[in-house]
Amino acid sequence: MAASKTLMDYLQPSKRLKVSTPTSSSSSSSSSPKSLLLPVSSLSHSQSQDPHQSPPSSPSSALTAHQKSRIEFNKFLAKSKRNLTICSQKVSKSKAEGVGFVELEDLLLEETWLDALPGEFQKPYAKTLCRFLEREVCGSGVPIYPPQHLIFNALNSTPFDRVKAVIIGQDPYHGPGQAMGLSFSVPEGVKVPSSLVNIFKELQQDLGCSIPSHGNLEKWAVQGVLLLNAVLTVRSHQANSHAKKGWEQFTDSVIRTISQKQRGVVFLLWGNSAQEKSRLIDDTKHHILKAAHPSGLSANRGFFGCRHFSRTNKILEQKGVPPIDWQL
Repeated sequence: MAASKTLMDYLQPSKRLKVSTPTSSSSSSSSSPKSLLLPVSSLSHSQSQDPHQSPPSSPSSALTAHQKSRIEFNKFLAKSKRNLTICSQKVSKSKAEGVGFVELEDLLLEETWLDALPGEFQKPYAKTLCRFLEREVCGSGVPIYPPQHLIFNALNSTPFDRVKAVIIGQDPYHGPGQAMGLSFSVPEGVKVPSSLVNIFKELQQDLGCSIPSHGNLEKWAVQGVLLLNAVLTVRSHQANSHAKKGWEQFTDSVIRTISQKQRGVVFLLWGNSAQEKSRLIDDTKHHILKAAHPSGLSANRGFFGCRHFSRTNKILEQKGVPPIDWQL
């Protein structure tokens, strides 16, 4: 049985041109065909030889900007899911072998970040952090969030060379099933936390986005929004329990590397903790947007009305970069 045609098959230019001719009958007939097939060589000399005439459109140029954007999105979404699957397999294999812990350097799979942060996991602080996490995961008896395979979800979902914007959080949610390795994000099916509810409210006021029924921000990450917490792990029900263990040094290195090696990235710094990171960012090369934290305690003190989402898109468009589709 012949293989099904793909989109690219239909977009390939035909070697023969179909030219319609008038017909009074709606049924096909070999004696009075509806169309004639003419070879391309029958085109006029001026059409086929004019050196100033544009060449026939290629399949890719026949796609609309929206179609190209969707193809690119799906490509990087598949890559993100591949990274996640490999991490999950590594953790499962470790547990099956009775180890139960995977080294941090084995959980960061995105090659662009490995290239951007060469030797980071070999530094003394990183080795100390890894041993601390091993004790926490294997010996504390307390669940650690997010699960190991999601610790570097932000970096594994947003390649270094695709970073358009950075949203910095503090540390992961510490309730069961909440943390997924993306700042402010929770998996579908989990109640949306108050800070994220307020983010959605500002999005609605700013861009008219409808309030989504879930809090999974994966779509933002795949588009180039790095959703980075300053601390990447936490003990169950113990906020900031993994602060000052080495994570800050690692994520500071991530931010500093973006600042040094990229240009034109928009940093959205919400709250005092995030705004302290501005010291790592070269504001002559990048754009820093500051506002109050979106938590229930401070959202009314400057987060609502900040219009950071439309401002981010305006900045990106001014430098010819596709804007973020913030609607989930």
